[in-house]
Amino acid sequence: MVKIFVILSVVLFAGIVFYVWFLRNTPKETDKPLKTTNKIIHHTTGKFPKPDKLVVIKCERKLQLWKKDTLLKTYEISLGANPLGPKSCQGDNRTPEGTYYIDSKNPNSQFHKNLGVSYPNDEDRKNATRMGKPTGGDIKIHGLKNTRPNIGKAHLQKDWTAGCMALTNDEIEEIYDLVDVGTPIEIRP
Repeated sequence: MVKIFVILSVVLFAGIVFYVWFLRNTPKETDKPLKTTNKIIHHTTGKFPKPDKLVVIKCERKLQLWKKDTLLKTYEISLGANPLGPKSCQGDNRTPEGTYYIDSKNPNSQFHKNLGVSYPNDEDRKNATRMGKPTGGDIKIHGLKNTRPNIGKAHLQKDWTAGCMALTNDEIEEIYDLVDVGTPIEIRP
């Protein structure tokens, strides 16, 4: 009788452990990854497809290029020197959060090349007005400062911009021609 009790206890314990493990490791509907591709070159044209959306995930320091439901490529980025929370006013060194679009391209930036982000939007202006402060602007996706182009990936060691999203010069070169003015960009916390 004791052996049966011990065996049943072990089986029950193993079942509970498996069930807890299964719950933690089973993706939820919201966790389902969208289609992604490791092949960044289109199989018929031989060209990298133009993204129709950019997504920034601030907590992961990632910039993603998307085409419909396919993740084309992910880049590591640096953010504003005060990265937690959305940009609320000029000088807060925060990267905005929300939905914007690429509003300009500058091939002669002091940070190599850059893509302009349409910050501030109406909601950003209202928030800054409530605080009695200017919204600021000039939020960009850019390369490295022209006076320090050789630091490469070392720029990822800390967040250092005034609110922009920074890549290496090779990376901004890669996306500069791909991303059109008017492309939406979603900046998530």
